[in-house]
Amino acid sequence: MVIRRIAAVLLGIVLSGCRGQGNASAQQVAVVPPPPRIGATRAVDAQRRTAIVDASAKVAPAVVSIHTILPTPRPSQFDFFFGQSQETPQGFGTGFILRSDGIIVTNNHVVENAQQITVTLADGTDADGRVLGADPVTDIAVLKINKTGLPVVTLGRSSDLMIGEWAIALGNPYAYLLGNSEPTVTAGVISATHRNIMSGGNMQGVYVGMIQTDAAINPGNSGGPLVNALGEVIGVNSSIFSNTGESVGLGFAIPIERAARVANEIIATSTVRRAWPGLEIVTSGNLSDHRTGGVQVRTVAPGGPAERAGIKPGDVLVAANEHPLRTYLDWEAVKLDLKVGDVITVSAKSGATVSARRIVTGDLPTVTAARVQVLRGMDLVTVTPAVRAERNVTNQFGGALIVKIQPDIATQFGIQKGDVIYGINQQPLKTADEVAKALGAVRAGQMFILRIERNGRDASVQLRMDQ
Repeated sequence: MVIRRIAAVLLGIVLSGCRGQGNASAQQVAVVPPPPRIGATRAVDAQRRTAIVDASAKVAPAVVSIHTILPTPRPSQFDFFFGQSQETPQGFGTGFILRSDGIIVTNNHVVENAQQITVTLADGTDADGRVLGADPVTDIAVLKINKTGLPVVTLGRSSDLMIGEWAIALGNPYAYLLGNSEPTVTAGVISATHRNIMSGGNMQGVYVGMIQTDAAINPGNSGGPLVNALGEVIGVNSSIFSNTGESVGLGFAIPIERAARVANEIIATSTVRRAWPGLEIVTSGNLSDHRTGGVQVRTVAPGGPAERAGIKPGDVLVAANEHPLRTYLDWEAVKLDLKVGDVITVSAKSGATVSARRIVTGDLPTVTAARVQVLRGMDLVTVTPAVRAERNVTNQFGGALIVKIQPDIATQFGIQKGDVIYGINQQPLKTADEVAKALGAVRAGQMFILRIERNGRDASVQLRMDQ
C-alpha cells in the first residue's frame, strides 16, 4: 500500500508538470529513453579517457600472474606437538613480457627456490614457466614460457623522471583471493628517485638507486611493471615500507635500465657479470649520519683495479661518476649499474689533496678463479688476496671459499655458499685443492671437525661423512 501510494504521488507530480504543455498527449509525456540493451556499446566521454586509462590499456595485455609451488618444510620436533601442516607452500607474484617468444621479467624473490612455476597470461591462459636465470643482488629474474606471438611491453627510461609525474603500477595483488587473470591497476605519482634502502629482514638484494612511488603496491604486485603516462615501463615493482605488510604509500621499483641490463645478460649467458672496482669502503648501519665528506676506503685488493688507479686504504671518495658520495649506499648505487670494463671516475681525497682517478673495473676474482669441485656438488675457489678483498675474508689462514653448493650437501653438512673452509680436524688448509684432498681422505661414516669462517666469524662444526 505504501509503495503504491508513493507511486501515485510521483505520477501526479509528473502529470502536473506535463499539463502545462497545453495539448501534449499522455503518449508524448511518457517519452523516456529506454535503458541501454545488455551488451550494447556506447560512446565514452573523451574526458574520462585519461592518460592513465590509455597507458593501462597499452601495458595490461603483457602483464602476467606468477604462481609458484615451494619446497615443503622439513619435519621438525614441533610437529609432534602441533602437527605438520598439510598445505603445500605457495607463492604469488607478477611479471611482464619482454619478448614475444615468451621471455618474462620478474623479481628474483618471486621465483626463488620454486619447484614449479605457472604463468597466467592476461587472457587467462596458463603456461609452465622455467627460470632462465636470476640475480639475487638486483632482485631480477627471467622466465621462459613456450609461447610465441605474445604482446610485449614498451620500455621507457627512468633517468629523466620528474617528481610528481604520474606513476601506474600493474600487478596481481592477493592473486590467491581473486579469480580474475586481468592485472589490477593503481595510480599515484613519482615520489622520489635515487632512493637507497638499507636491506633488512628478508630483503636479500641491494636496493639502491630505487624509484619511490605512492601508487599502491601490495603482496602479489612484486615483479610487475611501473609505468609512466605514455604506457612505457620505467621500473619493476619490488618492495614496500610497511608495518602491516599492506601498502601505506611507500613503494619502490627497480629502475628499468638496470632491470633490462640484467635481463639481457641473463638471456645471453644465463648469468650476470658484476663489475669489480677492487676496493671496499667502510660501511655503517647508521644512515642518519649523512656526511658530506665522502666515504672512506677500507681495503684495496693487491693488483686490482683500484690499486692500479692509485687508490690507497684510508683515502676518502667524495664523488663517483659525478654522483656525490654521502653514505656507503651511494657507493653501492654507483657500482650496481656498472658493466665489466666500465670506468669509474672518482674524486679521491688523500690527506688535504683531492684528485681525480679513473678506475677501470674488471671481473670479480671469484668469477675468474679456477674452481675445484668436491663432494659431487660443491665448488670451491682458493682464497687469494684478491678474493679476500672481494669477500671481506678475515682469517689469515687462507682456505677455500664455497662459491656453489647443492641444497642436499648444504643441509647434510650445515654449510652454505660464502663460507670459507680453512681446516679439517687439526689440519690447516690454505687452498681449494688442499680442502678437496682432505675431504676426499675422510672415510664413509667417519666423524671429523670442519673449521669455517662465516660472515667474519669462526666456527667449528663436528660432522660425519655419509655412507
